[in-house]
Amino acid sequence: MEWMKAISEAVDYIESHISDEITADDVANSVCISTFYFQKGFSMLCGYTIMEYIRNRRLALAGVALADSEAKVIDVAMQYGYDSPDSFTKAFTRFHGITPSQVRKDKTMIKSFAPLKLTISLKGGYLMDYRITKKDSFTVIGSAKEFSYEQAKQEIPAFWQEHYATGKGQHVCGMFGINIDEQMGHEKFEYVIADVYNPVTDIPEGFVTKTIPAFTWAVFPCKGAMPNSLQDVNTKIFSEWLPALKEYEFAAGYCIEMYDAPDKYPKGIQDENYYAEIWIPVKRK
Repeated sequence: MEWMKAISEAVDYIESHISDEITADDVANSVCISTFYFQKGFSMLCGYTIMEYIRNRRLALAGVALADSEAKVIDVAMQYGYDSPDSFTKAFTRFHGITPSQVRKDKTMIKSFAPLKLTISLKGGYLMDYRITKKDSFTVIGSAKEFSYEQAKQEIPAFWQEHYATGKGQHVCGMFGINIDEQMGHEKFEYVIADVYNPVTDIPEGFVTKTIPAFTWAVFPCKGAMPNSLQDVNTKIFSEWLPALKEYEFAAGYCIEMYDAPDKYPKGIQDENYYAEIWIPVKRK
């Protein structure tokens, strides 16, 4: 199934089950795509994780229900997935900027969040450099931490800052940023700031080793200042490369970013010629 079609059908599924207890697994299963990769594609193309989108839609609909009906706040909270008035009030206030009682009492303005409507823009043929290459298994050493998919975008940059601020950069420079989710689940994954491991050296306290299995990889070059160059290529992978992909599909719950040494460039990672790569494991369909 093409990604644009899959996301459109997923949005329809969400809308028809918006008051039910649905998970990212349920949404991905409705379009027969692995949760691990569907979450990535949905987030890249739509700008929200699946659960962020569901939460925003529910809070928008809850605002309409409070403004246009006499329903009790607790009933509206329960209808849209909140077990208590307190948790509902906190989420509602963060989203709308006002409390549920203010909506009911003062008829104050509320925020809208319309269902996603995807459009396809037809353009000329695009060029996207990549290569398919087989790599043997290899072992890395690094600093590892578990993240939730919901918070990863904000927390991983802080993890890198902490890595260098605590002196760990003296042992591991950070040649790789590795996302590992062997179960290809929907809640959490392990992220490793890593270098290639030399087995004759000791493993410093606070570091781990990870063996990356042998795979066939799709390797995408990224040239330009970070993080924009990586973000742009990631977006193209899900909006252009995947919809046109006929021969291959994702093979496992790994995604690797490889970074060139910043000291090779006059402006470091902000240099217009800075080089990085994105590696995705693939297999023939």
